[in-house]
Amino acid sequence: MRKSTRAKAMTVALACVLFPASALAFEKIESREEFVEAIEGKDLKITGISVNVTPAGEIKGRAFGIRVSGEWQWRDGYFCRSLFWGRQDLGPNCQEVTIDGDTIRFTSDRGAGEYADLKMR
Repeated sequence: MRKSTRAKAMTVALACVLFPASALAFEKIESREEFVEAIEGKDLKITGISVNVTPAGEIKGRAFGIRVSGEWQWRDGYFCRSLFWGRQDLGPNCQEVTIDGDTIRFTSDRGAGEYADLKMR
C-alpha cells in the first residue's frame, strides 16, 4: 500500500471512530407540527438540565438547580426562543432543530453556532 493510500485509509478509519454513522443520522425538523409531534409530553434532558417545551409556546424547567423559563415560536423553519435562566436573560436565538431517535439537537444561530443534544424522555 502506498503512503498516500495508507493515509487515506487511516483518515476514513478515524472518521468512522470519531463520527459514527449514528452521528450522521440527524434529520432536520422542517415544520412546527413536526417539532410539536416530537416533543409533546416529553421532558428534554441532559446532565443537570431538564426542560419542558410546550406546544403552547412555553419553556419551563431547571438547569443546574436554577429555574429556566421562556417562550418559543416556529419561524421560517427555525425554533426561535427567548430564555431566562433565573433572572439572567439569555436573549433571543433562532435554532435549527434536528432529531435522531430520542435525541434532539438544537444548533444556535440558525444552524451556524454551537449545538446541544438533549434526550427526550
